[in-house]
Amino acid sequence: MHHASIRTANIHRAIAFYETLGFIVTERFTTGYTLACWMEGLGGRIELMQIPEPKPAPDAFDDEHYVGYYHLSFDLSDTVTDLPTWLNDLQKTFTEAAQQNSHQFSPLKVLLEPRQQMIGDRVYEVAFIADTDGLPLEFIRVCGKLS
Repeated sequence: MHHASIRTANIHRAIAFYETLGFIVTERFTTGYTLACWMEGLGGRIELMQIPEPKPAPDAFDDEHYVGYYHLSFDLSDTVTDLPTWLNDLQKTFTEAAQQNSHQFSPLKVLLEPRQQMIGDRVYEVAFIADTDGLPLEFIRVCGKLS
C-alpha cells in the first residue's frame, strides 16, 4: 500500500498530532483546492488533506451500526515493551503539549485502554486513541504465541 489518506479540519493541528506520534512530513503539496502532505512513521505513510468546510465525521468507534473504513492500525511490537506504559507516556506528552500550546494540541483522547486480545494463535495488547478529528487509531503489540 502506498498510503492511507486522512481528511482533516485543521492540517496544522493534525501534523502536530502525528508528529507527536513519531511521523515526519516528507512532502507538502496542494491537491488543487486544499493543503496536503505525506507523512511517514510507524512503518507506514499517511496523507493529510485539509478540508476547507469540514463537517463532523461519523463516530466510527462508538456507533455499532457504522459501516465503512473503521481505523488505521499500527504495530508497535518491535518498538515498545508494553502498551500501558507507552500510552501513559503518550498521554503525559499530549497533556504537557496542550498546557504549553492549547491552540495546537489537546489532551489525548483514549478510546480503549490497553487490553489483551486473542487473535488466531497470538496474544496481542490492543489500545485505541482518537486523532484530532476523532479518527480511531489502533495500536497493537504481539505479547506471545500459543503453542
